Amino acid sequence: MDEQVGVNDRLDKSVGKQFREALRLRGEFEILHLRNGQVIDRREVKNLVVSAGKALAAGLINGALTTPAKYIAIGTGTVAPAAGDTALGTEITTGGGARAVATTLDRVTTTVTNDTARAILTFSFTASFAVTEAGLLDAASAGNLLCRQTFAAVNVVSGDSLQITWKVQVS
Repeated sequence: MDEQVGVNDRLDKSVGKQFREALRLRGEFEILHLRNGQVIDRREVKNLVVSAGKALAAGLINGALTTPAKYIAIGTGTVAPAAGDTALGTEITTGGGARAVATTLDRVTTTVTNDTARAILTFSFTASFAVTEAGLLDAASAGNLLCRQTFAAVNVVSGDSLQITWKVQVS
């Protein structure tokens, strides 16, 4: 005896909602404080991808913007980061702490091959500062802020270095 199998040709509209994919940016950076060539402090800090940073990422995806976030800035501001931030609270511009383009720009693997952008820069100080914030931007001055974070002070003196390794994972 032959059996017939019926197929319902209706597709419930809610099925498509289950397959929606979300794109997410997650940032973190590592700070290495060096004195006389020795690491005296190491920190890993999660950060906030700000609203302007999300707009920057969208513009890079569709080609409306062409300059990537490759400038690292540090500062002495202590106000907690907020989604609406467009700059650091108090950016350092002298004494070896001025914003600069990362000396290493590459991609590394976190979860999926090359899913994480990495930028590395070492600041060499000629003055003393209590560094309490960092940001990743797309220009040597002003520009678009991708991400920002504050942290407990890293007290640097002339002759010290801070190596910042910034990672932004796309997931």
